[in-house]
Amino acid sequence: MQTLRDRYFKLFPKKRCAVIFVVYMALFITQGLTVTATQKPDHKYEYNTATVVLLAETAKLLTSIVIYVCQNSWQDFKVEVKQRTSLFGYYFVPAVLYCLYNNLQFTSLSWFDPTSYFVLMQFRVVVTGVLFQFIFKKQLTRMQWLSLILLTIGCTVQRLQENDIGKLSLNVNIYLILILMQILSSCFAGVYTEFLLKTLGRDTDVMVQNVFLYLDSIFCNLVLLTYNGQVFTFLSYQNLQPVLSFKVIYIIVNQTCIGIVVSYFLRYLNSILKSFASALEIVFTAVLAMLFFGVPIGFNTIISICLIFVATYLYSANPVNNTSAGSREPSKDNGGPCNSSANPKLCRPRNISSSDKV
Repeated sequence: MQTLRDRYFKLFPKKRCAVIFVVYMALFITQGLTVTATQKPDHKYEYNTATVVLLAETAKLLTSIVIYVCQNSWQDFKVEVKQRTSLFGYYFVPAVLYCLYNNLQFTSLSWFDPTSYFVLMQFRVVVTGVLFQFIFKKQLTRMQWLSLILLTIGCTVQRLQENDIGKLSLNVNIYLILILMQILSSCFAGVYTEFLLKTLGRDTDVMVQNVFLYLDSIFCNLVLLTYNGQVFTFLSYQNLQPVLSFKVIYIIVNQTCIGIVVSYFLRYLNSILKSFASALEIVFTAVLAMLFFGVPIGFNTIISICLIFVATYLYSANPVNNTSAGSREPSKDNGGPCNSSANPKLCRPRNISSSDKV
């Protein structure tokens, strides 16, 4: 019989894994609450969301560069980027998919009622499991699948309010196909990014890979803005002025932290556990929403919390182990990009950064 301590160490074999897990949840919870706080009574925003998204992506890019340079040097950064340029092309895949996801959600929400939309989006948990098996060639056990299905049901129940079942609008049409594309793009981008971090990029610093991803992401968003005729207006004074408020700046800063933490999450944990973290966010968000916004906790939320905890308990008995491919730190002496003729400084043993000591 496994004790709770045994289950804990199966989920988080190292202390930093637990820290990353908790920080990931905390950042997403505060992001959701802050975004809600910036909404007007009609649920719209005073600021241009495209402006905020691009500013956040730019902040992620600059933060990744600063973190790498602080841990190493600017010269090391230039050399590693040059030697790992091939990864730049690979990261176009998740960049395009994330861009597609962010824009499809507006189309989906304009067609589906909120209940139908959020119920459909909960199938990301199961889709993540299927894609994880396909990309990493690892079969999930029956118990793991049972926990994922319970997790999906728990998330779905939380989104359903009284009399909502009769309101579900799931007619098969082009918009249902679009929302399925949205689910696939989100899940595939996450699992594929994990694949890059743990295989092709296992000897490349996480921050360098972040730079590639955010450069690609900024490019994709600029292309989309150009297509929509907004490329010369998204940074106008009219769009920037509402951004210069404490809450909106906090959203940008928090989103930047999320980007950095997600890269560590996928490097040291995995996409399946990320689904559980997202589900547990529902639990804590419901409690905090009640405390700060007076949102009542309904019977469906209580059932949802129970199902999520049961799913987490079952999963913790035999969690997915996907750390072997990327468990070792980037090493310039063992299969890394270093060679003495390129830059001897990159061949030295790298000091463990503060982010690796947690």
